[in-house]
Amino acid sequence: LLEVCRSTHSDLTGTIQKKQKGKNEQVLDKLKVERERGITVFCSMFHVHNGKNHLLNLIDTPGHVDFAWEVSRSMAACQGALLLVDASQGVQAQSISVFHIAKERGLKIIPVLNKIDLPAAQPELMAAQMESTFGIDPADIIKISAKTGAGIPPPSGQTTDPVKALLFDSLYDRYRGVISLVSLQGGILRKGDKIASCHTRKRYEITEIGIMHPEEIPTQGLYPGQVGYIACNMKDSSEAHIGDTLHRLGVPVDSMPGFKPSKAMVFAGVFPVNSSDFPKLEESIKRLTLTDRSVTVQRESSSALGQGCRLGFLGTLHMDVFRQRLEDEYDANIIITAPTVPYKVIDKKGGETIVSNPTQFPEVQDYIVKVKEVQEPIVKASIIAPEDYFGDISDLCFSHRGENMDHKYLDAGTAESGSRIMITCTLPLSEIVTDFFDQLKSRTSGFASFDYEDAGYQQSNLAKANDSAQEQIGRAWVQKLHKVIPRQMFEVPIQAAVGKKVIARATLSAMRADVTAGLYGGHYERKMKHLDNQKESKKKMKKVGIVELPQEAFFDILSKK
Repeated sequence: LLEVCRSTHSDLTGTIQKKQKGKNEQVLDKLKVERERGITVFCSMFHVHNGKNHLLNLIDTPGHVDFAWEVSRSMAACQGALLLVDASQGVQAQSISVFHIAKERGLKIIPVLNKIDLPAAQPELMAAQMESTFGIDPADIIKISAKTGAGIPPPSGQTTDPVKALLFDSLYDRYRGVISLVSLQGGILRKGDKIASCHTRKRYEITEIGIMHPEEIPTQGLYPGQVGYIACNMKDSSEAHIGDTLHRLGVPVDSMPGFKPSKAMVFAGVFPVNSSDFPKLEESIKRLTLTDRSVTVQRESSSALGQGCRLGFLGTLHMDVFRQRLEDEYDANIIITAPTVPYKVIDKKGGETIVSNPTQFPEVQDYIVKVKEVQEPIVKASIIAPEDYFGDISDLCFSHRGENMDHKYLDAGTAESGSRIMITCTLPLSEIVTDFFDQLKSRTSGFASFDYEDAGYQQSNLAKANDSAQEQIGRAWVQKLHKVIPRQMFEVPIQAAVGKKVIARATLSAMRADVTAGLYGGHYERKMKHLDNQKESKKKMKKVGIVELPQEAFFDILSKK
């Protein structure tokens, strides 16, 4: 089983049909969001080598840090991994983190240097870079070109071993229920077999079994080393526990090591535009979390937005992908609040409280009397970029409260291209959940790669915004809403309030028809009568009128522009 990239491999080996001229098809990506972003791909394919037919199970995982848990789950179903490095770009920051995940899992790592046919390729320089970064012997690096066509150990399990399968992913089908993706470590699984879960102790009967080729292809069974899917009348999504071990009923086995539980790094509230749609939204979130167990869900209510859910994500990209899937797959019309990070509030008695909603943060008067300290989450960030941008990156990190900055050179560079450096520092998580990555790409002309990992909590001087800051933010938000909200047939007052105190206000004027346009001559009271009638109509409309805020209004408030 290999950790690989894109549909090129399946195309070259004949797993999928050759693309017709003029068509740009992404065969392996099923979901719309996967096709747009290239998040995760899985399929099985047959390949003939030295006259012998081999079955390869291929998984392509995202490199973005928000999907580190997705990478970990995929690695658990693999026996080997391809460390693929672009010969023209070199090692990226996310490659380092994925390399360490594969190494911790004990996978056979095959170093590959790709795109050596490009004019800008520097194979020898990049090989030296891989040696200094990963400790890999340059002689072991395979230099290839997927365009020109220019060591995995066999599975250790045997067909005679007891059935042992690792459940590493799942999805929901409205007709078949929960579909589980499993990696068979030993024994043989067939349709009709009765199995049991080590985690829930529940029993099931396999009604359908097969492989992904790249679509679902039913087979007679699964054998050791194969990765496939099973349907077993599992109706409740909570029964498909990621990392669970499945075995044949009556033949128990030792459960395999599961996965470290994912830790939510960013929180946001999700509310339906129409409050009556909350039950449908809640059910949609429940179904969607079946395929993404790293999302945490908790009900919450807002005086302004009504009933909703507070969701925890691994990062802002993860949040955006989840929102897009809600809209695309379940036709959800939602409002998503600004992303926040969890703070740890320690009171003077030693108690700890995790606060992820700004409304739960202690007030100023309570802060002085009851709170001992507030800790915020920090991350260890890694940035790889050309040496020329070192000063700009340093300024950016320090402006976002960066500390413990260090750097090292990855290579010596050449006359055509300068040296590449890796900068490490600790940053508050709250500083990078908004536009840090965009600013980094802007300052480095798109050459920098960025990755981070959780580094715990540290004490910080935090408190709720004071009156002057609140007034400044309130005025800015009112002005933004005044520009974004469409004009109505009646006046719309826009206010920013803290408690009962209004700190900023603007009035969106009503759209008016010129009711006096057809009046020529006559007494002025004729005009006044028409204007008074229009004014009374506006008052009545204001009592029954409803203002619908477009989603762009919330996005505009969240932006820092």
